[in-house]
Amino acid sequence: MLRQLPNSLTILRIAMVAPMGWLVLREQYSWALIMGATAGFTDALDGYLARRLDARTRLGAVLDPLADKALVTVAFICFAMVGLIGWPLAALVIARDLVILSGACCYYLLIGPVEMSPLRLSKWNMAVQIGFCVLVLAAQLVPDFPAALLSAASWVVVAIGVASGAGYVLLWSRKALQQGRRGSET
Repeated sequence: MLRQLPNSLTILRIAMVAPMGWLVLREQYSWALIMGATAGFTDALDGYLARRLDARTRLGAVLDPLADKALVTVAFICFAMVGLIGWPLAALVIARDLVILSGACCYYLLIGPVEMSPLRLSKWNMAVQIGFCVLVLAAQLVPDFPAALLSAASWVVVAIGVASGAGYVLLWSRKALQQGRRGSET
């Protein structure tokens, strides 16, 4: 029973995606921040429990990043819809993930199975995006929040997003070239 707890927490986090987006669209930022903080806590807790209980599963390895991506993607889209951030920033965050996903699909179709393991820079990218989401929501709740801080944070999101996306493109391009060479040698 306890071994299922990490995956249950991840599923709970996935279930929070739509309500959090709805709260942002309704401009109920304090509740959205509470929901986002709860999602962040469950993310940390499910990872800790999976390691502590030796309850790491293939399902969890797939669902955990899916839950993170769903929350961040919905948050960025909803932030742009209500004018908290610009559409170009939201588009960049989403485009990065689409490039990685389409690259993985192409690799699978043209070369073979994809063994996904997140780059360290990608983990930093997710942490920066989550931190940015918290910052955007906090800016709605704190009077006289420094606009320069939010602007600087958005540039950090852009920089790390581009760098981590390029990292995946280079990594998988190199792997594809190596596989192509091996295939031509046989």
